[in-house]
Amino acid sequence: MFFRRELLKTPTFGERLEKLRGAGFAAAPLAGGAVRVSRGACAADLKEESGTVRSLGRAGMVMGEEVGALVDGGFQKFFRTPSGRKKPALAGELKALHAFEEDLKEALGQESYYNDSLGTVSTFYLYDRVQDRDRGVPKRVWE
Repeated sequence: MFFRRELLKTPTFGERLEKLRGAGFAAAPLAGGAVRVSRGACAADLKEESGTVRSLGRAGMVMGEEVGALVDGGFQKFFRTPSGRKKPALAGELKALHAFEEDLKEALGQESYYNDSLGTVSTFYLYDRVQDRDRGVPKRVWE
């Protein structure tokens, strides 16, 4: 007798969303075919591209109609929306965000990497002591 390996079945985007709903997540459609997956105050925007689930950004806290990304300011972490609204990150929110990201990866069947599993990873790192770091070459003192 010959042994055959079972073919791996790749779940569709709809099947993945049903699995997320079964794991306690809420899914709401967005414009452009994207879906906002949320649980509590945490949310992430997902989209299907060529049979795989792609995140449109890192998970964050819901602030109004937007998802605030985690920013490390060096002195404090805070959430910032694409429109520029800011909110300080509290310890309970960071724990909830970390648990949300881990549970989302598990429900989607994605790999969870060691360095991401250690704690919450910021989307941006902005430190006050480094002026104009994100704007190219900073203005020199003598200019």
